[in-house]
Amino acid sequence: MSDNVLMVSADRSVVAGENGPFYYMLEAFARHWARVDVIGMRPARTVSTQPFPNVFLHHPQGGKLAQAGFIARTGRQLCAERRYALMTSHDYNPFYNALGASRIARATGTPWISEIHHVPGHPRPADLRERVDLRATRAYVRWAQRRVAGFRVVNATEAPELLLGWGVPRERIHVLPSLYLDRQAYRPDGPADERCDLLMVGRLVRNKGVPQVVEAVSRLWARGVPVTLRLVGRGPLRARLDAQVKRLRLEKTVRFTEWLPDAAALAAAYRGARFLVVASFSEGGPRVAAEAMACGTPVIGTRVGILPDLVADGRNGALYDGTTAELTLKLQRLLTDAKHEAALRRELPGDLSAYDRDAVIARLAQGLREVASASRAR
Repeated sequence: MSDNVLMVSADRSVVAGENGPFYYMLEAFARHWARVDVIGMRPARTVSTQPFPNVFLHHPQGGKLAQAGFIARTGRQLCAERRYALMTSHDYNPFYNALGASRIARATGTPWISEIHHVPGHPRPADLRERVDLRATRAYVRWAQRRVAGFRVVNATEAPELLLGWGVPRERIHVLPSLYLDRQAYRPDGPADERCDLLMVGRLVRNKGVPQVVEAVSRLWARGVPVTLRLVGRGPLRARLDAQVKRLRLEKTVRFTEWLPDAAALAAAYRGARFLVVASFSEGGPRVAAEAMACGTPVIGTRVGILPDLVADGRNGALYDGTTAELTLKLQRLLTDAKHEAALRRELPGDLSAYDRDAVIARLAQGLREVASASRAR
């Protein structure tokens, strides 16, 4: 078997020179393969197509409508040049990654593993679009299960239960977590960035629940609890959030940071916050919760993804039901009870050895190989 891997990804940040989560994943992942080829989406700019000596990035100039065709053509060309042990695709509605990957698999016989990191709308839809996404994902899974070597999911309970309910045999579901930490970067000691009471980190999209958090901040001020909120991220919701902040007269309370350049800067942001808020309607992870906890910052979050596994409510953080009312009540307690806040911090960072980056990525590489080998043996 060859020792090359082909990845079909939604990423366009690494080629643009941004050192985000996928960059650090590739840095460790590349150590386990002779060559890694990544087919991504059209980037805003191209800075580097070879971020590491054995990692090669392939990005189109066309838009999403042409994405599946670009993936298929590029993948077939790469497979004509060398053999790949396996191919992965990061799949979500409208599934152009999967359509392109399926053509590559059909033409070349390369084992194809479909990665479902996050199912929009599960367990709770943020809007009509997520309801449509949930139905589309169910239809995709039924179509793909006859074509893929297996499905990779990143949490051990929520995603497997959903796929089993959709008729996927348990042996075709492979739990290979993506949550890892750079333990050198994410630790309690180190510099702290801008001080704030509450921090949110992630794309400014509807399912992250950012407007609800801004509303909770407004309610806290009305109750005489002064609080500052820092939002790190960018996305299509920015204009709406600007308008909300202005309408609620929170311009001096809510601060926006579009991008932090690396893990060190992100760790400093976590250390500068009293609490990280994760208000997501649905998640595959989220990674930010573990990063914040590793930096000694308690998390208050909804019961999605891996949060129930990470956060012990009332002991090292807080969980809430996703409503603005309960978020406001729990934040009021957290922000006004210094002894409780100190008790939460004493429990952190806790035992995060299971999230060591190199170990997680090594298990991922080995797990993918095993899925591909089992597929070839069938």
